[in-house]
Amino acid sequence: MSVNPLNNHELQELAPTLFTQEPHHEVSEKYHFIPTIEVIEEIKSHNWYPVSVSQAAVKDENKDGYQQHCVRFRHFEDLLHPQDNAVELLLFNSHDRTKSFSISAGIFRFVCANGLVVSDSVFESYKIKHLGDRDNDVANAVAKITAVKEKLLDKVKTLSKIQLSNLEKQSFAKLAIPLRFEEHLEVDPNDLLIPHREQDHKDDLYTTLNTIQEHLIRGNLSGINKQSGRHFTSKEIKSITTDTQVNKGVWELAERIATIKEPEYQIAA
Repeated sequence: MSVNPLNNHELQELAPTLFTQEPHHEVSEKYHFIPTIEVIEEIKSHNWYPVSVSQAAVKDENKDGYQQHCVRFRHFEDLLHPQDNAVELLLFNSHDRTKSFSISAGIFRFVCANGLVVSDSVFESYKIKHLGDRDNDVANAVAKITAVKEKLLDKVKTLSKIQLSNLEKQSFAKLAIPLRFEEHLEVDPNDLLIPHREQDHKDDLYTTLNTIQEHLIRGNLSGINKQSGRHFTSKEIKSITTDTQVNKGVWELAERIATIKEPEYQIAA
């Protein structure tokens, strides 16, 4: 994750598909193509700058340059004055219809370089259908994310104040396991609660959320395949889709726990 905005040359080096100028030949004539770089420039005009980018691997070489990709943006103010947590804007797209153009919200935690994706129950994803119109999808989406930016950071503060017992932390971890592992893959929930760093030896909900998320995403968890009896070690998640699904799922669980622990906690941003 860059601490400075990525320029267009760096973006092209990291994810050439951002600059693709036509859709994949298999899409229909009704497909409305928008080069991702044009949306990136539009978002930059609203004071959000790209700090990270990834593109999916392809098995079919004919899909190279058209595959799913994700760009994370941080607001100009957060680049000038970084805090422990920053709300980010996430742009998703593909040029082969495997992923529609959309903008979502995320939270970046600097202490562990974790990028959490906020659940759809908390923050709606906005679809992008066109550019340059009066009711510009991009402008509306960016404006709505900017409007709830402080509310999302307040949620982080609230989650950080909610304390969990060991049993509650174990329940959180147990419910998070199916987000990553199929039923026949057995993992010890306690392994998801082992802190990666000294400052994560805490019992608050937000730290627990990040610890579990980091274990699920980065892998290196040991388990047993109950069907074969073989031991396995999980690998880091590379898939943009799986990464997003796991992130949203963990955040959703944290939100549900918060409403139980703090009945006045509001899920909707």
